[in-house]
Amino acid sequence: MAILGTIIKRAYGLRGIPIEIRRKKDCNKAQIRVLRKLLTKAQNTAFGEFYDFPKILGEEDIVRAFQESVPTFDYNSMFRKWWYRAINGEGFVSWPGRVKYFALTSGTSESSSKQIPVTGDMIRAIRRTSIRQLVSTARYKFPIEFYEKGILMIGGSTHLNYNGSYYEGDLSGISAGNIPFWFQHFYKPGKRISRERNWETKLDEIVKSAPNWDIGIIVGVPAWIQIILERIIEQHNLKNIHDIWPDLAVYVHSGVSFDPYVKSFEKLFGKPVIYNESYLASEGYIAYQSRLDKKVMQLVVDNGLFYEFVPFNDENFDSEGNMVVNPVTKTLEQTVEGEEYALLLSNCAGAWRYLIGDTIKIVSKENCEIVITGRTKHFLSLCGEHLSQENMNMAVKMLQEELNIEIREFTVAGFRHGNMFAHKWYLGTEDDLDQKVAVDKIDEYLKILNDDYRVERIAAVTDVFLEKLPPMAFSNWMKIHGKEGGANKFPRVLKGEKYEQWEAYLKEYKNDQ
Repeated sequence: MAILGTIIKRAYGLRGIPIEIRRKKDCNKAQIRVLRKLLTKAQNTAFGEFYDFPKILGEEDIVRAFQESVPTFDYNSMFRKWWYRAINGEGFVSWPGRVKYFALTSGTSESSSKQIPVTGDMIRAIRRTSIRQLVSTARYKFPIEFYEKGILMIGGSTHLNYNGSYYEGDLSGISAGNIPFWFQHFYKPGKRISRERNWETKLDEIVKSAPNWDIGIIVGVPAWIQIILERIIEQHNLKNIHDIWPDLAVYVHSGVSFDPYVKSFEKLFGKPVIYNESYLASEGYIAYQSRLDKKVMQLVVDNGLFYEFVPFNDENFDSEGNMVVNPVTKTLEQTVEGEEYALLLSNCAGAWRYLIGDTIKIVSKENCEIVITGRTKHFLSLCGEHLSQENMNMAVKMLQEELNIEIREFTVAGFRHGNMFAHKWYLGTEDDLDQKVAVDKIDEYLKILNDDYRVERIAAVTDVFLEKLPPMAFSNWMKIHGKEGGANKFPRVLKGEKYEQWEAYLKEYKNDQ
């Protein structure tokens, strides 16, 4: 009997309101309620006492009072002033109690790992949103039996490092280690394999165990899921992954734009698969795709996260993507559809007005819908070209479609070139590619996609270069830097020291081939 399917169908019928698209006034009201709950719970912490949360709670306009009393933070300022105390075992620093878990993340722009607090309240909030997203799949009208299929979730190891007073590891590993008992039957690759820290060993175990599973949903970062599926197909001599998992129907991706990966994934499937996007960061479960007709995600506005939006422009960010002191901030109600914003979060783990490093666009204020456009430090603007990650993803997608090629990975760098500037693209593909044709086409795409780029190509960006690389060059770089597997993503933009390291690495890599 498909017990889980019956439960989900009933949950969708009984709890449709939380996952229905909320109207604008409901989103704004929900956000004010969340902020009030966060301030109330944290008012007796060191942070709450320092910034006088009780006084803020007594104001009629609680949002304005909060913004006037509490400054904005990036990771370095939040850690130096507050989170280091929680790392050292102190309780009630910026959230009640002691922090048991810290998520290790370097995003894709920093060289050293960050330690982001993950509280019990945060774990429960992530679980609630995960269940809400699962319940929302009832809209796809799958048969009840579909919900008895396994869910393959690829993330970090659940074997966390213990540092005397807290555990640390990938958020995916922390979350997987705290899944509810009723879900463990469906969760793959299961507890034993999930505890494995070595990526190659974990990959071998997954490939070996694949015939024993009946998978309906896959969750994970595209680059690593692609490697896993290719290995399974090769190892078991399959035509496509549906030969072994005939009921696979949904792939939930996150972390990076999926557009550059679509052609690669289509070759792995023998049947149509629904692509569903989610937005789970170390700071919380922010949004997920709730309908099939649009590639947008609905903000989770009522589950422990209060959002603010910083216009992503030269007034609020410097040329390296660093936020200025006292930037202009807007609430969801004050945003403008179609404009780009950096996201600030206050959450139920003790982050307050915290810059998470992502940029988004509001697609619909009425429906609380967004798209991710990139990272605050993953853009090129050496001389005002304002080339966004969204532009880059679209250019690569257009190149693949026009030349009928498969690009597995890519990254872009900008640098001084004589008295002017230049960009260099690195494309990871196994297909034949005329590099001159490819770079000319990318250049033309970007001139159409971005007016600032078109102007600066005349005045300041005098050259655009392109180098074709084997996809293995990218994955090997990740392995060398301890970023293999799980939720790790290759940076779309390389700057400064990281660009120099990449160039040095490529020289050695080519010599070894």
